[in-house]
Amino acid sequence: MQVTYWAEHAWLDTNVEPGVALEVTDGRITAVRKGAEVPPPGAVVLRGLTIPGLANAHSHAFHRALRGTVQVGSGTFWTWREVMYQVASRLTPETYFSLARAVYAEMALAGITVVGEFHYLHHAPGGVAYSDPNAMGEALIAAAADAGIRITLLDTAYLSSAIRDKHSGEAPNKHQLRFSDGTAEAWAERASALKSSDHALIGAALHSVRAVPAAQLSTVAQWAEARRAPLHVHLSEQTAENDACRAAHGCTPTRLLADHGVLGPRTTGVHNTHLTNEDIALLGSSATGTCMCPTTERDLADGIGPAATLQREGSPLSLGSDSHAVIDLLEEARAMELNERLRTRTRGHWTAAALLRAATEDGHAALGWHDAGRLEPGAPADFTTVALDSVRTAGPVPRLAAETAVFAATAADVRHTVVAGRHVVRDGVHTLIPDVARALAESIDALRA
Repeated sequence: MQVTYWAEHAWLDTNVEPGVALEVTDGRITAVRKGAEVPPPGAVVLRGLTIPGLANAHSHAFHRALRGTVQVGSGTFWTWREVMYQVASRLTPETYFSLARAVYAEMALAGITVVGEFHYLHHAPGGVAYSDPNAMGEALIAAAADAGIRITLLDTAYLSSAIRDKHSGEAPNKHQLRFSDGTAEAWAERASALKSSDHALIGAALHSVRAVPAAQLSTVAQWAEARRAPLHVHLSEQTAENDACRAAHGCTPTRLLADHGVLGPRTTGVHNTHLTNEDIALLGSSATGTCMCPTTERDLADGIGPAATLQREGSPLSLGSDSHAVIDLLEEARAMELNERLRTRTRGHWTAAALLRAATEDGHAALGWHDAGRLEPGAPADFTTVALDSVRTAGPVPRLAAETAVFAATAADVRHTVVAGRHVVRDGVHTLIPDVARALAESIDALRA
């Protein structure tokens, strides 16, 4: 398939260029031509600012069903978790497919072309394996295909409910039995049956140091290393996790991961909120990535992580929508900067270009798509277009389009999303799932008790 897309404005090499023709063959960009003042004959016109597709580096698809419900009243991360368990208990492979399909379609409408699904809901209630032990993971992979986006399935080891001592963890509670394979070896055997494809990569995740006993951390890390696959881990999201780790192991979670071979350039710590200076140095010196999820982190009152310091020390930044209180990577990018302004009472920690890079190229790299996230020949033809004439974005001159997109636009301003050269969202409408709102409402309603 050959098609030419004409971008009214495009973000190239940190600059906004007017009139850019993107030639696409078999799902990849074959040429990028600047100075195309008018659309070439037969070209698909993209009005606004075209940027590489956004990478949602951290997602729990089923958390989308919590939106609104968990905003009632007060509480903590731990009370929020109890509501999450209730939703998880009602999912089947069929209902999970329907929900994830709608959630991933919402992501496409928000300009997201790849999602990193941190997947730990493996088994039936009570922990009994389905006849296909990967039925839930396969449902997510199929859902992404139907919604027209790419996925990195970060199959997650989740073996215990808490740290017991330096050798073992507490048994999973009744809700967590669905998550557990029993041992890291059993997790690896099941995960090894998952296969990558054109639209799906298979990676690994450690849920957290509280959910994987220290003696089993290296098994998961070695599985990922052997496959050169991305490895993600929730890291120091809660101070209680740090306290329990120190009590059992005499060190922080970051040091524990370092001592068991988990850190490295294919590893991403998610949240990285409550870190010591030594933790930051360990993550930076090992080039371990950091995925910030500012909307979830503030929704759950987790705190503000040291993102700017981490990046200065060598930890690449990516962004995720995590619990999907909203699905809007432009908001996540903006929030990372604004949170740092609140924390430091100074402005301008990242340029708009740096924030866009975290949301695109570095997010793709964190998910194992190392040739994606750029508008250049040879890259996958994955890109999105943000309107510059909405009530939020009208007014600034075009050369400030990147600043406008990051600091003013929202997901509602996404007009087009192209994945592998296919026009998945056209003029704000999903071409594969025309009524995404209805699909979301019906799939979530099916989970209500």
